[in-house]
Amino acid sequence: MTDHVNLTTPFEDGLSTAMPFPEYPRPSLMRDSYMNLNGEWDLEVRSMRGEVKYDGRILVPFAPESRLSGVGAYIDDTDGLVYRRAFTLPEGFNRGRVILHFGACDQFCGVVLNGHEVGSHTGGYLPFEFDVTDLLISGENELRVGVTDPLDMNFAYGKQCKKSHGMWYTKISGIWQTVWLESVPDVYVRRLEVETDLTGVTIKVEGGEKEKRVLLDGKEYTFSGDSIRIDLDEPRLWSPDDPYLYHFELACGEDTVRSYFGLRTVEVGEGKGGPTILVNGKPTFFHGLLDQGYYPDGIFLPATAEGFLSDIKRMKACGFNMLRKHIKIEPELFYYYCDTVGMFVFQDMVNSGKYSFIRDTALPTIGIKRGIKRFAPKVQREEFFRQSEGTLRLLKNHPSVVYWTIFNEGWGQFDPKGAYRRLAPLDKSRVWDTTSGWFKTSATDVISDHVYFKRVKPKGRRNKPWVLSEFGGYSLKVEGHVFRSDKAYGYKTFDSAEALTRGLVDLYDGEIIPAIRAGLCASVLTQVSDVEEEINGLLTYDRRVIKVDEKEMLKVAERLRAEFEKHN
Repeated sequence: MTDHVNLTTPFEDGLSTAMPFPEYPRPSLMRDSYMNLNGEWDLEVRSMRGEVKYDGRILVPFAPESRLSGVGAYIDDTDGLVYRRAFTLPEGFNRGRVILHFGACDQFCGVVLNGHEVGSHTGGYLPFEFDVTDLLISGENELRVGVTDPLDMNFAYGKQCKKSHGMWYTKISGIWQTVWLESVPDVYVRRLEVETDLTGVTIKVEGGEKEKRVLLDGKEYTFSGDSIRIDLDEPRLWSPDDPYLYHFELACGEDTVRSYFGLRTVEVGEGKGGPTILVNGKPTFFHGLLDQGYYPDGIFLPATAEGFLSDIKRMKACGFNMLRKHIKIEPELFYYYCDTVGMFVFQDMVNSGKYSFIRDTALPTIGIKRGIKRFAPKVQREEFFRQSEGTLRLLKNHPSVVYWTIFNEGWGQFDPKGAYRRLAPLDKSRVWDTTSGWFKTSATDVISDHVYFKRVKPKGRRNKPWVLSEFGGYSLKVEGHVFRSDKAYGYKTFDSAEALTRGLVDLYDGEIIPAIRAGLCASVLTQVSDVEEEINGLLTYDRRVIKVDEKEMLKVAERLRAEFEKHN
């Protein structure tokens, strides 16, 4: 069992054990034919020797390490998990084909339906699906999912650790996002991609009948083939100040889907102060926070989707307009809420490869950043690119996502120039940060620094936009709201909310605002919330206490914006 304090969050009040996360899990491509398979499943956990370590129930989609799952047990890297549940399709559900979807399952899984092998999947962060039509039977069907999670570091693992400590957190295993069924016609839309500019949208369709019809803003557009360009009368642009979304319906033969887009552009350009990032053609300051996406009760998930929405809204109320989603990919609902509320997202690729404190943290912190050799085996390199390209496909339609980070602080870093050359051409509508923190490369769209233990000091005019992609880490321990009462991790400690607020105000006024005058166009404060032993969040880990004065933080945001506009 876990050895930490069992903190509860406000979102547990809305948790339904009969149907956790009932929301449609893919808001960028929705159909009416949807059956959610979340809820109570059977789970058996066996050791490598065949010993039964757990045989009972689990609440899907929460990982078995979490308290909300009902299991709350450590899963060893040699354990095998077998999930089982029965389901019966509603009458008339099957219109042609039935697709079984998994939001994510960590790390290797195989799926069996009614005793027949369906398929397998590798990787813990991306969705996958199977056509199970031919294996379904009338009446009750049995679904079985076998999972192993050796925490193989050739594959994406993020901040998961066998024994959590400091900035490394509790590992999760198995199913951790929604499992669902979808009924589609024999010929159906498999994927939509939207590309926008300041006057309209290009909608690209994969699959479906040749003849298609789009209903948008009360107008109907028909086309043949796989794409259509639509220019809009009086286009309304998307931004955090006005997060306007256009919703549309696409009909292809017997298939009808719903989706949306936001009109916006993101590019590197010139401001009065030098190279900067332009949103909708205008220089924009990104006032952001590091967002780890961890929760004390569900670990990788909040108890309900309200947990996602609450974090976004509370940070916006403090004046922030950006979250850096750090070393984790969230369920698509998170990005949908950022789209609707109006919050920029800087999205990290999830790291693989072994971490070395000396090589990756200690030496670069004291300034030794050159001459450190790195090697990644072939399987790690291939899996990193497969997952990164999958991340692009998953999130490309979300207007909130404006920035990709390939490598963070050297974690799993290899051939950064080659990585940039391979990935950046796949999405020219966003900014690419190849090496966030240190171990620089010229093959990047921005100059990206992390500063924790010294002052933020400009170093003269730069030839690329300057991004402070991590800084701060100021800590406050709030008794009764901490994960470990005996351990705490942070970079500078304060003893009251008033002192923490004053420290942050002084940090922004004394270092960040002057850096804007020298060309800074984005800053990422550590962080949204405490995470396990880390106590450097604006919110406590249980999301019950905000540690700063929101009004004072909002004033800081206004001063940042005014200073940026003055120099751009």
